[in-house]
Amino acid sequence: MTILTPWCMERTATFERHLGQPGRALLPTLALRKNPPRTGYRTSMSANARLAMAVLIALGSVYAAPGVAQSQTGGAEATNPHVQGQQPRLTFDVAAIHPSNPKVSGGGIKPLPNGTGYIVQNMTVKSMMTVIYRIPPGRVQGGPDWFSTATFDLEAKADRAYGLDDLHTMFKNLLADRFGLKFHTETKQGAVYELMVDRSGVKMKANGDVGNLNIPIIPSGPAAFVGTKVPIAYLCWFLGQQMQNDPRPVIDKTGLTQVYDFKLDFMPELPPGVSIDALPPEMQNRPTILDALREQLGLRLESGKGPVENYVIDHVDKPSEN
Repeated sequence: MTILTPWCMERTATFERHLGQPGRALLPTLALRKNPPRTGYRTSMSANARLAMAVLIALGSVYAAPGVAQSQTGGAEATNPHVQGQQPRLTFDVAAIHPSNPKVSGGGIKPLPNGTGYIVQNMTVKSMMTVIYRIPPGRVQGGPDWFSTATFDLEAKADRAYGLDDLHTMFKNLLADRFGLKFHTETKQGAVYELMVDRSGVKMKANGDVGNLNIPIIPSGPAAFVGTKVPIAYLCWFLGQQMQNDPRPVIDKTGLTQVYDFKLDFMPELPPGVSIDALPPEMQNRPTILDALREQLGLRLESGKGPVENYVIDHVDKPSEN
């Protein structure tokens, strides 16, 4: 298996608030040559309607397998290549970073072909972190203002095709190495959503036991999505991303172990002060995401208590020329 990274559009409203900030265009393209191989880098409608459409986002993320240990630097745990049995620290062969065009209002992450890297367009470091670690933005705390406002373009290439876990590790190491990202986690009991099978029964179509190399959930229209071979853990993350106004994480309590196909469309969350009349007519009678889950997927969300892990930023740097 190689890569399942998605193209994940950010909210337009977020970008519009920060477009035109001075100085971003002056940040130079970065370059750092790697040595030895695979252990370093060579980085060279109306306003109201626009706000309404900001919530019509194409969501998804890296389907990261759980259990990859993280250090306080935010990268994968350090290894010593001179110790027998240990592998060299995984990094991209090339990683080019530069500030985004301030006139661009959308952005996201998408994969390079055959699991060889990523392209990032017009994303903040905070957004990159939430995608690669598969966590809701509301559970990332702290950091300077630019961490969640300054946007960057990035292209990272590996020297060959890698497996899914290795690619995730490379991107996490890139955040640690190129942006100096350091964080720690704090886990407390708190309010959560529990995803359960509804009494009506599962309405998704089972499609095997493992996913494939494609993005599991892709947009088919505004606030409409098609899921193909979707793992339940991925669906939990996706639902949390859709409910941006609610910080509660979604925890899998379904007991489902297969991957599933489905279609899902719903009424998107609207920014404060935006009327439902600003949405296209065909969207105004859609169900809420909670009702859509029951009606279309045979699942439901119940309020509960559980462990909530927050990521607290200790340090992060704007990338600088070496």
